[in-house]
Amino acid sequence: MDKARTSRSKRGSQLRSIVSTEMAQAARDLFTPTGTTVPLLLLVAGLTAILYALTGHRSGGFRLPPSPFGLPILGHLHLLVPLPHQELHRLAERHGPLLYLRLGSMPCIAACSPDAAREVLKTHETAFLDRPKPTAVHRLTYGGQDFSFSAYGPFWRFMKKACVHELLAGRTLDRLSHIRRGEVARLVVSLGQSAAEGKPVDVDAELIGLTGDIVSRMVMSRRWTGDDNDTEEMRSVVAETAELMGTFNLEDYIGAFKNWDVQGLGKRIDAVHRKFDVMMERILTPRDAKRRRQRESADSEDGGEGEGKDILDILFDMHEDAAAEMQLTRDNIKAFMLDIFAAGTDTTTITLEWALSELINNPDVLRKAQEEMDAVVGKDRLADESDIPSLPYLQAVAKETLRLHPTGPLVVRRSLEQCKVSGYDVPAGATVFVNVWAIGRDPSCWPEPLEFRPERYLEGGTNAGTDVRGQHFHMLPFGSGRRICPGASLAMLVVQAALAAMVQCFEWRPAGGADKVDMEEGPGLTLPRKHPLVCAVAPRLHPLPLP
Repeated sequence: MDKARTSRSKRGSQLRSIVSTEMAQAARDLFTPTGTTVPLLLLVAGLTAILYALTGHRSGGFRLPPSPFGLPILGHLHLLVPLPHQELHRLAERHGPLLYLRLGSMPCIAACSPDAAREVLKTHETAFLDRPKPTAVHRLTYGGQDFSFSAYGPFWRFMKKACVHELLAGRTLDRLSHIRRGEVARLVVSLGQSAAEGKPVDVDAELIGLTGDIVSRMVMSRRWTGDDNDTEEMRSVVAETAELMGTFNLEDYIGAFKNWDVQGLGKRIDAVHRKFDVMMERILTPRDAKRRRQRESADSEDGGEGEGKDILDILFDMHEDAAAEMQLTRDNIKAFMLDIFAAGTDTTTITLEWALSELINNPDVLRKAQEEMDAVVGKDRLADESDIPSLPYLQAVAKETLRLHPTGPLVVRRSLEQCKVSGYDVPAGATVFVNVWAIGRDPSCWPEPLEFRPERYLEGGTNAGTDVRGQHFHMLPFGSGRRICPGASLAMLVVQAALAAMVQCFEWRPAGGADKVDMEEGPGLTLPRKHPLVCAVAPRLHPLPLP
């Protein structure tokens, strides 16, 4: 158990340290070059300054949104450090809810109000169905063979249908519910052991272990926290992938550096890609051979721990179906596996960490959640996913957490065509940021927006009926429209079930005798806490209601 906890702690530390510093370092990276990059930067600086002076203020008849003052080369990059979503919120308070920015040579629009978000994600949705694809994403996903960043078109529509009806469909999630139930029970056992030994709990490490095991077992019937080389390598590759995808890359922002690997990132990207490909072949090849043996022997046993198909089996079915509308390639399978591991572990962990942090800092809310658990579930059995519909206050806690701490603070799109938003022109090819973090703090939609108040979602509350599924544009933790996160249902199941178990079974307080948990955000694309959440736990129920 200590070895597993140490491994999870190391993994948690890795994920907190990645996808975090490079955007905040962008200005310094450009102003403190070394070696052969100096003359290149000087040349580009001169040319860019001249071009900006000649053309920077010409809009070609466009009526662009308001824009703060920008610099040659950097544009407005220097204004977005250290936390872009917070800085965009401050800029919007000064310049208005729709902004025009240049990140290097990349034109960008920032939508920071529910009305602007509605126009981007619904009214003019067809103009914003693409997502930008940075260099690292393109190369790590086999030249764009994944689903999350694929261009809107036949392949994306096919994969979206597959996610909705097969891979992440309700019946698939129901069939694999025993995995989630078992992993939540393992979390309770681990926390109970820490409580019995009087050890502080590294919450991030425990929750990364939970979410990693759930995703890994659902996808390929193997536990994330196992001791074998493949699972350890998977953790490492996911960490490196997230780091590279979040690293500021000159190629993506300064046009003159396109295809010039001046930072050496290209070599790192290729190395990680090769490592991931070798690892995936070690996983896919034996699974493929097993399926062939089953077909040859007409064996009716499916993959997935003897309890039905896992998601990898479903992907192989789509790969082998010659009559399918679109047949998946082996690279498609690998890229989708990267998608689901990269997106399905860290974000859920972060949401649970913020939820627990808010409950500790709001003891009245924690007490109400525990009273609801006692009344609905009782003290003799562990809360289950099937209890969630009968736990409206717990659901409200999850919603309020996602309002204040959306794991994707910025929804990112790319304009396919020129269009108008809020009366302003958005040029084709512009990157569009919908600031979900700022929208969740809009006082016109949320009375006392900085207060953690789950009651606002209950019957009679000021925001009763507000949901997280993209229909209410003042609450967009998973985005909205056709490109809404397809894993939203799975994420909500895991968040609510794990939170229910932690609230039901344990009392929580900050380790070290502090009265409150600090709520400072760390830099990154997924809104992590700046400081690790370390807690002292004590059993609330005796004995713990384990299955």
